[in-house]
Amino acid sequence: MHIIICVLLTLFVSSLISCQEAVEHTAPAIRDRDSASVMTTLGVNTLISDSGVIKYRIVTERWDVNEIKHPSRWTFDKGLFLEQFDENFHIQAYIQCDTAYYYDQLHLWELRSRVRVLTKDGLRFSSQQLYWDEQKHELYSYTFSRLVTPERTLQGSFFRSDERMTHYIVTNSRGSFQSSDFGGGSTEGSDSAKAAQDSMLMHQRPKAMPVRNPNQ
Repeated sequence: MHIIICVLLTLFVSSLISCQEAVEHTAPAIRDRDSASVMTTLGVNTLISDSGVIKYRIVTERWDVNEIKHPSRWTFDKGLFLEQFDENFHIQAYIQCDTAYYYDQLHLWELRSRVRVLTKDGLRFSSQQLYWDEQKHELYSYTFSRLVTPERTLQGSFFRSDERMTHYIVTNSRGSFQSSDFGGGSTEGSDSAKAAQDSMLMHQRPKAMPVRNPNQ
């Protein structure tokens, strides 16, 4: 009797298992390929040479290359630091920021958050955002920016300059200036000084071209 009961239980369990449909546990297909990168490099600290002479250093914790996003881009979401050297390996200039994007098809850099620039002429630039258009050889920013030179300090809500930051425009600006900048008179705090300042800066680039904002 004990053996018969065991056989019946075995047959009953087997019949239950055979009646159940097989279930496949599979993950859904990945259709959004925007998250797929062709290259991700961590801990980058490399020197770049030009004509056999070391001229640049690039330092970043993470470098991600994505050719699927529109527009395609390189992403430096852990910060970016670039240095430029002279022939004696002395630092001439640097650029640093918390986040950077390079739109390779547009040849456009976008630097975000705590952007700092030092040029070989001693000009210091700081802002929360800066664009660098390699095709037009221009730098520009739509956010509040601050420029400090050995002679003066400028602040404004719009900035545009050439790549070397030797000719630039600052609008809605304020700051301190030398009297020689205006041909005499007060250099701080007056509306006439501010108007003269804006006029002087705008005439450095009389034919400014419209700039492209990739976020629009």
